[in-house]
Amino acid sequence: MSTTIVVLYHSSHGSVEAMAHEIAESIEQQGATALLRTFVAKNPHDIVISKDDLVTCDGLAFGTPTRFGMMAAQAKTFWETTSDLWLKGQLIDKPACVFSSSSSMHGGNEATLLNLSLPLLHHGMMLMGVPYDVPELLGTETGGTPYGASHVAGSNNSSTLSKDEIKICQSVGKRLTQVASKLK
Repeated sequence: MSTTIVVLYHSSHGSVEAMAHEIAESIEQQGATALLRTFVAKNPHDIVISKDDLVTCDGLAFGTPTRFGMMAAQAKTFWETTSDLWLKGQLIDKPACVFSSSSSMHGGNEATLLNLSLPLLHHGMMLMGVPYDVPELLGTETGGTPYGASHVAGSNNSSTLSKDEIKICQSVGKRLTQVASKLK
């Protein structure tokens, strides 16, 4: 049976969605199934996350834009409905990672990545960062942190993902899939 990874995201201007697609593509390149899910359907192709998606997946990549160093409200609202999963321990030991985008270099990506991690840790998930054997992490002049993949979109949200940001997203998807597959 194939390893299934949920790539769960909220995107306001397209940057986080672009990151989600890079992560999902990397997951698929590892021979696993990537399920792209959102919190709110904004486009006809969007599929809204269900709690069953989380229960049945083998791993999770979770991302939102930064909102003053915190996750987007749409994500927080969803996680607040998952107490039943928490009480049953249904997400314990699933590997997970986080990703984020901000308008500026110091726009709160690291704080947001840490904030995105909190519900995952409460659920007993195994949080994975970006190790320093990813060479782009040391050389990036845009996004990328040891806490997770990140992107700097620019003040008008027009910046596309840099080569380093793409490589970091791809490394996150690859590592998450490899760990989830080994645990399965």
